[in-house]
Amino acid sequence: MSADPPATEPSDRELLERFRKGEQLAATALYLRYAPRLLALAESRRSPGLAHRLDSEDIVQSVFRRFFRRARKGSYEVPAGAELWNLLLVIALNKIRTAEAYHRAGKRDVGNTSAPDNLDETLLPGAGGDDGNGAYLRLIVTEALERLEPALREIVEFRLQGYEVREIAERTDRSLRTVERLLKQARTELSGVLGKSE
Repeated sequence: MSADPPATEPSDRELLERFRKGEQLAATALYLRYAPRLLALAESRRSPGLAHRLDSEDIVQSVFRRFFRRARKGSYEVPAGAELWNLLLVIALNKIRTAEAYHRAGKRDVGNTSAPDNLDETLLPGAGGDDGNGAYLRLIVTEALERLEPALREIVEFRLQGYEVREIAERTDRSLRTVERLLKQARTELSGVLGKSE
């Protein structure tokens, strides 16, 4: 009996076709094939001043979200023998440029602000004073955020980092209305918790 020939890696074209047929393992294979390269690209292209606002892993996740959403609709084709790298590269570079432009616009300009040491300083401008009250207030807010369920906490943290509702919807794959509803729910819950702490 002869041994089976070694299996070869499926091409990008094959994986894309399998993904469109609903095979999630094909999506995983594409992710594993390109995520490390995209992460290295994002790390090298992201300006140092934006490191605290623009996470490289978030960029990679955003690239794949966009790619898979459009690939499912049949937007992309891979010619025989070709790779998806050039397409993913363009999507990633556009995401980085867009994010950098967003964070350098107007009041969000990283040149006008220093990086907060933690989320609480973003939530409570001026709460970092030496009077003791600021530390107490930061502690209360931190505890309040920890009481939120993870989905709410994630959305609140994005909002505190300066993301608009539309951007939060894109990053979390939720509709605008859902994000608005969750932000309202979070405000209500945080108001209740903070009110009890007074």
